[in-house]
Formats: sequence, C-alpha cells, structure tokens
Amino acid sequence: MPNFKSHFEFDNQQRSGILLLCFLIVGLFCVLYFYTPQPVLLLDTSSPQVLKQQAYVDSLRLEALEKKKPKRYPFNPNFISDYKAYTLGLTPMEFDRLSRYRSKNKWINSLKDFKVVTKASDSLMAIIGPLFKFPDWVVKSAASSPQKVSSLALSYKDKIDLNIATKTQLQVVRGIGPALSARIISYKDKLGGFTVDKQLLSVWGLSERVVANVLAGFTVKTPKQIDQISVNTASASDIATISGISYDLAKQIWEFRVLRQKIVLLSELQKIEGMTASKYALIELYLHIE
Repeated sequence: MPNFKSHFEFDNQQRSGILLLCFLIVGLFCVLYFYTPQPVLLLDTSSPQVLKQQAYVDSLRLEALEKKKPKRYPFNPNFISDYKAYTLGLTPMEFDRLSRYRSKNKWINSLKDFKVVTKASDSLMAIIGPLFKFPDWVVKSAASSPQKVSSLALSYKDKIDLNIATKTQLQVVRGIGPALSARIISYKDKLGGFTVDKQLLSVWGLSERVVANVLAGFTVKTPKQIDQISVNTASASDIATISGISYDLAKQIWEFRVLRQKIVLLSELQKIEGMTASKYALIELYLHIE
C-alpha cells in the first residue's frame, strides 16, 4: 500500500508551494464568481452611417415589393366600371352621373367634361386627371380647336394636407405606388411632420416630375416648427442631424466655415462641392446666420 506523507513531513518550501496553490485556486473561484464581463459593442447602430445604410436597404426592399405589385396605367374615363370608380375615389352619386351621361351616347373628351358631368371635386380631379388617356383623334381635335381647354387650377383650400395624407390617397397620384407612398409617410414620420412642400425632394426615389404631380393635389397646411441652428457655431455633428444631409457633407460645411472664420451669407454654402439645389433647400430650413 502507498504511504502518504503527513503535511508535517514537508519542508518549508514545499508547504509554502502548497499554500500558494490553494490561494490561487480560491482566488480563481472568486474571480469567476464575482466578475461579470461587459459586452463589447462592435457596431454603433445609432451612428449616422449605419442609419443611412439601413434606410438604403429598407428603400431597396420597398422598391422590390413595388415591382411585384400591379402598376397603375392610364385609362379612358369613358369606360369606367363601378369598381374602377370606387378605387379612383368617385362617390356613387358621381359615378351615376357619368353612367347616365354615357347612356345617352355622349362622350367625355377632356378633363373639363369629366368634371362638369360628374361634379367631382378639384382635389380628386388633380389626383386622377393625370391618368386620363383619350384617343389621339380627340387630342388632335382639341389642339386644333380655337377654344383652348382651361387647365385644371387647384386652389390651396381644396388640396389635401401632406401631413395627414394616407398611403391610399398618395397612391392615386400618377407615379406613386405602394413603395413610394410608404416612403413618403415614413419620411414624414421621421421628420415629425413636413414644414414645406420642397422637403418631398429629399424622399429617395421621387423625381421632380412625380413631386410636381403630388403637389398638384397636396400641400403642407400644418407645418412643423423647426428650431434652426446657427451655421457659425454648429459642429459637424450638429449639421449631420439634418435629415438628408450626410456626415461627410456636414463636415465639409463645418470646414468651409472654419476656413473662413465666419459665414456672412448662407448662400456661400452653394460653393461647396456636392451641394445640390435640393440639399441647399434643406439647409436653408435648418441653418441660419446670427
């Protein structure tokens, strides 16, 4: 049988080694018990660069969904079914007037004819009017006629407030589908509400022509108030908080001001490389000269 030594038989050096080992074991257990490792944040998801990339990915996803859905095509207003009238926003009474008119073998040859017959509102006409398509011979006849068809002039009172417009209302506009309407609503919510009409130009994917179509029937009636920032005291980070302005452009603006010590006229910022008209329009809303 093996003979185990009593601890009294070890010399001082051996006993010290055993005691040190015991302390190390106890210390290791204490560290493992009391120490809680802090998670290392590898990516700041709230940084402007990450948010910009996320918005871009979301826009691509919405664009892909829009392509899968049926598009709105121009149509002849003389051949509208009751379901088509419903989707366009016509009331049953307005559709009945059109049906009675057509039952007499009479034809709609212009926007003015449609409005007179149906008595549709100016706001609705501004939305569905661009979708009307008449035969070529009707268009040529109207062009050669000495009497010009008056253009549709929508008053401010009849326009829909952009800050309360729904996706369904926006999708009636020519060039606006589910994706773009969702993007407009999302951008409005991000801003907390539109302040001026030209902020639509900052919505990704909206061309100037489509924006013009939207503004024919919509406008900002309840503008959000903006707390402007002094361009001569703002940091690059402050300027980057402006929606639609990248951090790189914000840094260029800050460096532009530092090099000149002070900006006297806000229009001086138009000299910065990469400063487009739409971006300058945004800057005018958020920055000011003291």
